[in-house]
Amino acid sequence: MTPRAADRARYDRATAHLDAPLAIVDLEAFDANADDMVRRAAGKPIRVASKSVRCRALLERVLARPGFAGIMSFTLAESLWLARAGFEDVLLAYPSADRARFAELTSDPKLAEAVTVMVDDPAQLDLVDGAREGEGLEVRVCLELDTSLQLFGGRVRVGARRSPLRTPAQLAELARAVVRRPGFRLVGLMAYEGHVAGVGDAVAGSPLRSRAIRLMQSAARRELAARRAEVVRAVRAVAPDLEFVNGGGTGSVQHTAAEAAVTEIAAGSGLYVPRLFDNYTSFSGRPAALFAQPVVRRPGVGAVTVLGGGYPASGAPGADRLPVPYLPEGLRYDGQEGAGEVQTPLLGSAADDLLIGDKVWFRHAKAGELCERFAHLSLVEGDRVTATVPTYRGEGQTFL
Repeated sequence: MTPRAADRARYDRATAHLDAPLAIVDLEAFDANADDMVRRAAGKPIRVASKSVRCRALLERVLARPGFAGIMSFTLAESLWLARAGFEDVLLAYPSADRARFAELTSDPKLAEAVTVMVDDPAQLDLVDGAREGEGLEVRVCLELDTSLQLFGGRVRVGARRSPLRTPAQLAELARAVVRRPGFRLVGLMAYEGHVAGVGDAVAGSPLRSRAIRLMQSAARRELAARRAEVVRAVRAVAPDLEFVNGGGTGSVQHTAAEAAVTEIAAGSGLYVPRLFDNYTSFSGRPAALFAQPVVRRPGVGAVTVLGGGYPASGAPGADRLPVPYLPEGLRYDGQEGAGEVQTPLLGSAADDLLIGDKVWFRHAKAGELCERFAHLSLVEGDRVTATVPTYRGEGQTFL
């Protein structure tokens, strides 16, 4: 029996009393992935990216482990919800235009102390001030550095279009604007190198593309390390008491941790290890989050149909954004239908051993987006479900 076949047997036994569709997290794999991230961080704390987890119980579990500290959230509403739930260090990773939530933030001492907001433009400070009732409370602020690699005088750009701030002078100028402005305290700097941390460099069947990605990432790491160090020096000259400099992501933990200017690492997808994180030379994780769909038809030899399963992930559309049939091994999509809204045909010899009601296990392309499809996660230890916990959706929270 292959390791994957053994996992399938465990998951089928553990969930035999549960009807699919359902989603699970294998806690042994989850914890092993957490340990590997801590090892790669080499002593620097890891701030957990909540968008990659989207389950309070699992956020609490990982933050209870040595090596993890703080949350990186994705909306202001989520940030306030987490702070009210007892999370004491929440960094909002994206600028917000939510005036109603800014009014809450600036009027509640607990929230103002726990939540740090992201800024890359003075207009975002204006939004906060416009939402204040009276003077309001002091707001913790983090600046974001654009990490994209720009070549040939900026004519070629590699990386996400995030912050407009690239140079030490630009960051220092905004830092001075924050420091001089009443009602704000500059506490952090963030730089997320998604073109390094979120792009696999060992693409199956594409050795030339893989080599090109590795060359690009090597150049990007060198350029960013030098520029980030200069930016940190410039910002600290304005705000000597800067509390943190955040960088990295699951695919770049060890590289970012090696930079002296960085004080903490952001990561989250490496806990679940979705399919987009299979193709890395820098680490190898264990798939921890899966979902099962029931076989509802057997339309012919070498074919079964499962209920639903059309759960594409965000990003540029492509086959890599689809879930992948994982267990049993040897199933594939029908090229004429793909992953369907209410039913999904699957082809392959493994289909002939599946009966009506059997489970087919899938891996989602991106980590936390799986939780937008399921209200609960069944937590598996060995061959038993030991707990069932709500996702954000299960708690009635749909932040985006």
